[in-house]
Amino acid sequence: MSMGVQLLGFLMCLGGWLLSFVSLVNDSWRTSTFADQLILSLWYYQNLWQSCAESSTGITNCKKFESMLSLAGYIQACRALMIIALILGLLAVILAVMGLKCTKLGSTSEETKGKISLTAGIMFILSGVCVMVAVSWYAVRVVQEFYDPFYGGTKYELGAGLYLGWAAAALEIIGGAILCTSFKSSRPAQTRSLNYNYIASQPQKIYRSAPSENNFSKAYV
Repeated sequence: MSMGVQLLGFLMCLGGWLLSFVSLVNDSWRTSTFADQLILSLWYYQNLWQSCAESSTGITNCKKFESMLSLAGYIQACRALMIIALILGLLAVILAVMGLKCTKLGSTSEETKGKISLTAGIMFILSGVCVMVAVSWYAVRVVQEFYDPFYGGTKYELGAGLYLGWAAAALEIIGGAILCTSFKSSRPAQTRSLNYNYIASQPQKIYRSAPSENNFSKAYV
């Protein structure tokens, strides 16, 4: 793999990790629907941490979810998945910088750099999967409540935070796969170099044909 492709994979992973952080702090994971409202006076939106209401005059009031145990189970799970994704992504960024071909860390060989890139790529993929599961799980619950005729609460639609999360997960998974392939591309070249050095280090042998009997002088008595 060329250095440019590996760097592209790293930049995709880095952008996906930063985008997942933006998705986590985004206020609009779900927004109130306007389908059944003729006169819009309040606009409600929520994320994993708080619920907000904005009036038509532009005044916004937000209330944080103070009790974690009183929250729905899927919200607690989405919180945990997003935090795990950010931690995995941070560790993967550090490893990916060490495994890039354009960086030099002591006398690290190309095969070692490939293994580091492989580890970073796997961690990025796991981070992207955590984000994908969190936003998809949250979106499924929003859609279920929207189409449930017996749901008596406020009905919501998908917010911008979910779309940011899907984009972040896609970037991390694709970029992580590119980093994983750098291990396969660097290993054969290293193996060929080792075989060449082994063959060159062997002492050269020169084979000569056995002397013919006609070359010996005969003595007569």
